[in-house]
Amino acid sequence: MGSPLPTVLVPGLMCSARLYAPQTPELWRFGPVIVADHRSDDSMEAIADRILAMAPPRFALAGLSMGGYIAFVITRKAPQRVARLALLDTSAQPETPRQTERRMPQIALAVTGRLAEIVDILFPLFVHRDRHNDRQLKQVIELMARETGPEAFIRQQKAIMTRPDARPLLGSITCPTLVLVGEDDTLTPPALSKEIAAGISGARLVVVPDCGHLSTIERPQAVNAALAAWLAEPRIG
Repeated sequence: MGSPLPTVLVPGLMCSARLYAPQTPELWRFGPVIVADHRSDDSMEAIADRILAMAPPRFALAGLSMGGYIAFVITRKAPQRVARLALLDTSAQPETPRQTERRMPQIALAVTGRLAEIVDILFPLFVHRDRHNDRQLKQVIELMARETGPEAFIRQQKAIMTRPDARPLLGSITCPTLVLVGEDDTLTPPALSKEIAAGISGARLVVVPDCGHLSTIERPQAVNAALAAWLAEPRIG
């Protein structure tokens, strides 16, 4: 077994380190765990540059949703530094006009600091339909929204709206790659993860049953098992 490999985790939109709280003890067995701060910039390029500046020389990289968009940019910019890649509940496709249209009312709410209303809008999209009345899970998302803040939420939305098409990158990714998605994810449906996995040679696709978009906190045991297998896979080089 080689030296411990640090893992850099990138949260999603309006999410904080709490998104990965169930994973940290499991991942720590393999090496140091760092949760990236993606709140300070309004473009994918700038967010990726900031994360690369604070990241170890070589690391495993995992991102969920917006974190996956950022992970693609990091991998494109510094492929030699990304030893492993995990793409959770995300998409390689660029923003569509329809998606941008849906973001504008949320940005308008954030401008006036109405984050609680944004949580009410996004919560049913973030989690499986059977968890729409899960008060404990909603409280976690409310906490993450407050930790993000309205100004950072607006910057994140702007970055997402201008994200590049990552599909041309897929064929060049050679590190051990995990692609994971909730079976009932309505924001980034399994077809998008299947597209990613099909484009990356040797990628492992995991579809988590009875799970929506925020798989790490909805089905932590299944996600932990998949991430542990990903980190334990022999690496070349």
